[in-house]
Amino acid sequence: MIWTISDLHLSFAQPKPMDIFGPHWKDHPEQIARRWRERVAPDDWVLVAGDISWAMKLRDALVDLRWIDALPGRKVLIRGNHDYWCSRRVNPIRPQLPPSIALLSADALHLGTAVVCGTRGWITPETPGYDSATDEAIYQRELTMLDRALEHATQLAAGTLPIIVMLHYPPFINRQPSEFARRIAAARARACIYGHLHRRHDHDHAMNETVEGVSYQLTACDYLGFGPVAVRGVN
Repeated sequence: MIWTISDLHLSFAQPKPMDIFGPHWKDHPEQIARRWRERVAPDDWVLVAGDISWAMKLRDALVDLRWIDALPGRKVLIRGNHDYWCSRRVNPIRPQLPPSIALLSADALHLGTAVVCGTRGWITPETPGYDSATDEAIYQRELTMLDRALEHATQLAAGTLPIIVMLHYPPFINRQPSEFARRIAAARARACIYGHLHRRHDHDHAMNETVEGVSYQLTACDYLGFGPVAVRGVN
C-alpha cells in the first residue's frame, strides 16, 4: 500500500503546541501515531507532502524525523513552506536522515509499483497576495524543479508504472488549474497529493477529484483526521 499525509507540524525539540489553531489539534502527534500504527504495515510506503517540522535547524528537525522513522513503513518526504531546516539542496541532508526516510527535491523515487516525484511548489500569479517582485523568481524556480522531477519520474516509470506527484502548495486555485497542474497533466501523472490548506473554507473548496486523468488529493493531517490515507488511483 501507498499511504499519504502531510503538515505534521512536529516540534519535539522545542515544543510548539498546535492547539492554538483549534482544539482538534490537541495532542496531534499522539493522534497521528495511533492512526498510523493502525493502518500502515512495515513494507508500506507513506508519502509526506511537507510541513514536517517547525525546527529551524536540522539538528532539531532530526528529533522529529526520528519520531517519524519509528513509525511503520518507508517514508518519502518533501519540504513545505515551514520546513526551514530543509533547503532545496537536499544532498547534504540525505546522509543524515534516519534509515526509513527518503527526501525528494526535484527528483523521483521508484516505489516498486509506482514512481513518486516532487517539489515544494509555490503560490501562483492567480493567488491573492501574489507579489511578482518577491514571488515570481521562486515561482519560476519551482516550475523548473517540477519539470526536473517529472522528467526523472518519466524515465523511472518507463511507460509502465503510474507516477505520483507530491507538492506542498495546492496546484489548483479556486478550483482552476495552475501552471503546476497543467504540467502534471501533460506528464500524464496518475495522482497528485498536496497539503498546506488548513482553514475550513479551504478544505471545503480544495480539489479532491480527478481532472484530466490526474487524481488530486488534499492530505493536510487536520483535513484527514490526523491519520494517513491511501493514495487514490495507484493502490
